[in-house]
Amino acid sequence: MISPQQVESMIKAQMPDAQIQVQDLTGGGDHYQVSVVSSQFAGKGLVQQHQLVYGALKQAMSSEAIHALALKTYTPEAWQATAAS
Repeated sequence: MISPQQVESMIKAQMPDAQIQVQDLTGGGDHYQVSVVSSQFAGKGLVQQHQLVYGALKQAMSSEAIHALALKTYTPEAWQATAAS
């Protein structure tokens, strides 16, 4: 089991500028939905963006501390456009 704060800390370690929202989907500490806003996503496709986040969470994913992960990734510009609509 891993806490939402630990998930956020692992992502922040690799992506210091990231704004992160972590939601535990089942209450069991192993199924998460994570939204990440980072300038590091600029110019990258969706798969590349997700790979950056998976890379930050590699240890937790490989040990199955995180069993399921739903990702939403945004550049700051895309996030502003989403928030404005």
